[in-house]
Amino acid sequence: MRNKIKQLLNKEEGFTLVELLAVLAILALIVGIAVPMIGNVVSNSQTKADAAQSELIVNAAQLQAVEAGTKFDASKAIDIDPLVNAGYLESDPELKGKTLTVTTGTDGKKVYTLSTTPPK
Repeated sequence: MRNKIKQLLNKEEGFTLVELLAVLAILALIVGIAVPMIGNVVSNSQTKADAAQSELIVNAAQLQAVEAGTKFDASKAIDIDPLVNAGYLESDPELKGKTLTVTTGTDGKKVYTLSTTPPK
């Protein structure tokens, strides 16, 4: 009986190296799949935010034209600084001194180009 108790007390339990390596391999696989997916979500969110910001700039330019009693010309580049100065847009350091050009792509979709120098 005494030997049986000693055997139970001396019995060591734990994880083997193979088990630990298997867990690490599974975790590495999960991370390898999850990180690119998260990167795509962030990239898609940035693209959608840029498109929304471009539409906001166009809408502000249209509003300014309507309030000034002029016709909005979508073929011309939109200078952002006057829109900010007139209060149609909030000030954004990333947009300071830039212009937005709207063109139509070959697929019929609008293409927004934000540039630091006015197009000719």
